[in-house]
Amino acid sequence: MTGIIDDKGFRLNVGIIIAGQDGRVFWGRRVGNRDAWQFPQGGMMPGETPEETLFRELEEEVGLLPEHVHIVASTEGWLTYRLPRRFLRRPRNRPHCIGQRQKWFLLQLTAGEEAIDLFTSNSPEFKDWRWVNYWYPIQKVVHFKRGVYARALRELAPALKKGKRTPHTNQTVPGDSPDA
Repeated sequence: MTGIIDDKGFRLNVGIIIAGQDGRVFWGRRVGNRDAWQFPQGGMMPGETPEETLFRELEEEVGLLPEHVHIVASTEGWLTYRLPRRFLRRPRNRPHCIGQRQKWFLLQLTAGEEAIDLFTSNSPEFKDWRWVNYWYPIQKVVHFKRGVYARALRELAPALKKGKRTPHTNQTVPGDSPDA
């Protein structure tokens, strides 16, 4: 099934930030590229709401079910990024996709981390994962997604529950350590 591409050429998509109990976030290594790390995300299908897409993708990519997480917040609007020219494809009989328009969700993991299972799908998206500092992904995600990651993390940071380690507003992450 083909995802939804809007009239401007953006694929509608959800982005998923999963916070652990200590405020760090899930960071997944994509299958097929040793250095490609990102948050879970996925395209909306016709007839799906963003929340339905969120839970479908969460189960497909991370193995988590709705009862394993709590939705803390979502972005007020949709965040957009364009794909670099080298990634653009012109499929036959389908709309041309120039990038993604994403609704972002911040989730709190309520189950133990053993509930995370990257291999529940026949086509896994991730081959490895780890917990990282809340701001770490901004500097480490592929360059064309950095702006969207920064906007999503900045907008959702205040929603982290009180009593948890609150991320700092300084978005500069020194060094390469995921715990920096």
